[in-house]
Amino acid sequence: MPESAVLLFEDETILRLFPVLRRAWSLRGHQAVVPITGKNAKRVLFGAIDICTGHRIVLRRANMQHEHFREYLRLLRRCYRGRPIWLLLDEAPSHTAPKSEALAKEMEIELVYLPKQCSELNAMDQLWRELKADISANYQFKTIDEHAAFAEHWVLSLSKIQALRKASVLSKNFWLQSFVQ
Repeated sequence: MPESAVLLFEDETILRLFPVLRRAWSLRGHQAVVPITGKNAKRVLFGAIDICTGHRIVLRRANMQHEHFREYLRLLRRCYRGRPIWLLLDEAPSHTAPKSEALAKEMEIELVYLPKQCSELNAMDQLWRELKADISANYQFKTIDEHAAFAEHWVLSLSKIQALRKASVLSKNFWLQSFVQ
């Protein structure tokens, strides 16, 4: 990896209007109440985190179509003009699509695929897990767009240290510790 390169973890998360149900406290003998509307909807957040600086880039879209991933690659290139980008990500169909791989190559973005079924290796996946636990669990927003906007704001408003901590990058057991130091 070139010394001037930026090392990013990328992942997507699906937000649904129906809340994720998790354990919740309630009075003994009373079931916790989680009101829902009965209408479900979804939004997708594409996100990346720079494991050296904690800088995050998020793109909100209605779904996870291939062209939205390519749009996200273009956004990353605009944010890191002139620097090589190494993007660590899973092998989702939109990532491995020939058009996506061709665009990444054209824009000098090196796609580095993580092993299958190893989400614990992806720092952005860890950040999404924290997001869903903190803001999505046991609460239904009025609209899916309100939920997605709040989620996007939550990710981007974390301090760099908070983001790196929630993404598990600051753990002494982080698997790419040598890149962070």
